Amino acid sequence: MLTSEFNRRWATLILEALSRHHIQHVCIAPGSRSTPLTLAAAAHPRLQCHTHFDERGLGHLALGLAKGSGQPVAVIVTSGTAAANLYPALIEAGLSGERLVMLTADRPPELWACGANQAIRQEGMFGAHPAAVLNLPRPTPAIPAAWLVSALDNAISSLSGGALHLNCPFAEPLYGEDDGAHQAWSAALGDWWHGHEPWLNQPAQSRVTPEPDWPHWRQTRGVVLAGRLSAPEGEAVARWAAALGWPLLADVQSQTGQPLPCAELWLATPEAQATLAEAELVVQFGSSLTGKRLLQWQATARPPHWWLIEAQPGRRDPAHHRGRRMVAPVMAWLAQHPPLARQPWAPALAACAAQAQQRVAREVTSFGEAMLAHRLPALLPANGQLFIGNSLIVRLVDALAQLPAGYPVSGNRGASGIDGLISTAAGVQRATGKPTLLLLGDLSALYDLNALALLRYTPAPLVILLVNNNGGRIFSLLPTPEAVREQFYCMPQQVSFKPAAAMFGLRYACPAEWHELEAAVQEAWCWQGTTLIEVCTAPDAGAEMLQRLQQAGAT
Repeated sequence: MLTSEFNRRWATLILEALSRHHIQHVCIAPGSRSTPLTLAAAAHPRLQCHTHFDERGLGHLALGLAKGSGQPVAVIVTSGTAAANLYPALIEAGLSGERLVMLTADRPPELWACGANQAIRQEGMFGAHPAAVLNLPRPTPAIPAAWLVSALDNAISSLSGGALHLNCPFAEPLYGEDDGAHQAWSAALGDWWHGHEPWLNQPAQSRVTPEPDWPHWRQTRGVVLAGRLSAPEGEAVARWAAALGWPLLADVQSQTGQPLPCAELWLATPEAQATLAEAELVVQFGSSLTGKRLLQWQATARPPHWWLIEAQPGRRDPAHHRGRRMVAPVMAWLAQHPPLARQPWAPALAACAAQAQQRVAREVTSFGEAMLAHRLPALLPANGQLFIGNSLIVRLVDALAQLPAGYPVSGNRGASGIDGLISTAAGVQRATGKPTLLLLGDLSALYDLNALALLRYTPAPLVILLVNNNGGRIFSLLPTPEAVREQFYCMPQQVSFKPAAAMFGLRYACPAEWHELEAAVQEAWCWQGTTLIEVCTAPDAGAEMLQRLQQAGAT
């Protein structure tokens, strides 16, 4: 039998096995060595295939699909540097908990380290970043099908978060139809082919054990800290904290409604610090905090007890508090720890937050990124979702806005890079089918410009709010040397994104006032497709406004 025919049979079993683990989406880049995997995915009736010519963007597209669906997503690329381009998305998944299965086609071992074309060292190429690695052998009928399917089941069953790297060597020839030879190799799995269950079932253990002393702690002075949560989790945590009468310090990704908004502006005040110092217990849900002041408080606060609850295992507290680390789904943990209704014990914090909000409304009067961040809730689509970029824009939203409770918010705040943001947002929308607002800066957009090709056809309206402040203005908040700041840090590019929108066939607008922006956004929600709205601002105006408000709030 020709090698190509058995390559296809081997790859078909790989894709079938993955489909038994709730994988519905497969992201595929063009390539020859990956042909057996690509054809097997394309022929599978239960898999939805997505394509992109840029492997770095493809990895982030898969990341977004995993964020939006809550299920693992597979990626297929050819050998060589194509595989290396998956690295940023793989790292992000490892830090934020999405599950990815990276299938990297490879040359067979006899072509390694001998100067063969497009052959690099792919085994172990991602170092310690994958959650699991399975280096498959060259396809051969001498290896039982049961070994292959059970090895795959074992690897993916243990994947609670992060990426599984499957390195898949294939020898040539790669093209040819399966004529039915070696049918017995596949048939050895019997009636497994007619079902939808894995060959090797390994149910996850998800039992949550109540803390025996919770009846005592719920009567004390507590503080709730909310990091990255899902929309249902955020709403539930907010209700739980309100019932207990405990103040809730919430990140922009928490989806709690931020009942004490603008914490970045008031958290450092002596009154807030003195009040929070009275806390006997901090209960933290989720991680990956955004705001500088919130991170500073987390780092310096030393209550007698600190509990951290998150489903992802591992250390999630950069301040290394003494306390309890509960690896548990947030909703299940809340159900096992009901609140005891009590009056708020720290009303002074609500007064601090109200004063900060009033100050923002009073001082943010000029059109620009600070106003955009503050008034962002007015632009959100009904029954939609928000994807926030990194660097300055996410900090402005975190500091100046109060997002609706339970409104879906996502971003790449694991490694917090600016690479792949448009691609990730495209994946989130493809998974959910919801109207989507993507907010990011100009350098982030330039970094992932190829991803505009993914937005030509969308399942619902998508608006890119692109803040063009001519460079990386996050560095205006940092003590970078003024003499070299522009050239080596901010790196202004002096570009307009109108030609980019035209190149990819996207609608475009460039409003100069708030009412024009509101009108452009509302019109975009009536359009089945993507609208790129470029908001051009004075370079440092947003960073300077944030600094002024922080300084005023710290006194």
